Amino acid sequence: MLKKWGILIILLFVILNACAPNHQPKKQNPSSPNTAAEEKSPKIDHIVIVVEENRSQEAIEGNKKALYINSLMKEGANFTNYYAIEHPSQPNYLDLFSGSNQGVTNDKVPKVKFSTDNLASELIAKNYTFVGFSEDLPSVGFDRESTGSGGYARKHNPWVNFTNVPKEANQPLTNFPKDFSKLPTVSFVIPALRNDMHDGSIKEADDWLRKYIDPYVQWAKNHNSLLIVTWDEDDYSQDNKIPTFFVGPMVKPGQYNEKLNHYNLLRTLEDLYGLKHLGESERVEPIKNIWK
Repeated sequence: MLKKWGILIILLFVILNACAPNHQPKKQNPSSPNTAAEEKSPKIDHIVIVVEENRSQEAIEGNKKALYINSLMKEGANFTNYYAIEHPSQPNYLDLFSGSNQGVTNDKVPKVKFSTDNLASELIAKNYTFVGFSEDLPSVGFDRESTGSGGYARKHNPWVNFTNVPKEANQPLTNFPKDFSKLPTVSFVIPALRNDMHDGSIKEADDWLRKYIDPYVQWAKNHNSLLIVTWDEDDYSQDNKIPTFFVGPMVKPGQYNEKLNHYNLLRTLEDLYGLKHLGESERVEPIKNIWK
């Protein structure tokens, strides 16, 4: 009899346990984009983006002629599997700035200006600020081809092609503020052809970057600001794989091998400031795993 009661008690326990609701929390997949660590995005006061020219990732990383650039790669988040979108230069600048080449597939001045949304117009609509600083730009708002002996190249200035970007956002590099707290929320810095590796050497570009950008890098460390350096395209030697890195106090230093491109970079900027996803940036993921 006792044996029968024992069996009945065990059966009752099994039935009650099976029917009881499961209150155990579901385990998250660590690779899921919804994990808290991946969802965390920093609030960044200022971002400066420098665009260099026509070098592959393997041509720059470890190159003794680019000592300053390599020091920045080690100091920040170095993306070792980052690609430009296409060739030649101008379409890549448009891709990075607006999520599309806007139908432009060469370096000629586009026949018409565009009214489509872009990084600058979206920032301004959200009460943020944007300026593009181009070395040797003849004057504020200048929208023609380069003139004289300067190294300005219109094809490297995508914002000049949009009717919804005010001309005041198109500035000569000489107007880059010495007081970095007066920088816009997001700015691009476009070196002249002799200083961006297009016409000059890797060492000349490296020296230029140290001279003009390192003061901002040092300031940014204590002022919640970020430097991004990328290239427009490679030199046709490495399937358009290019160097790209982030340097700032909110960045976890290291090498990151996730496959990325200019659309991922644009998407990252959009998500940092809560902007609409433009063009192809809507179809890619932002860069998430580099933030402290």
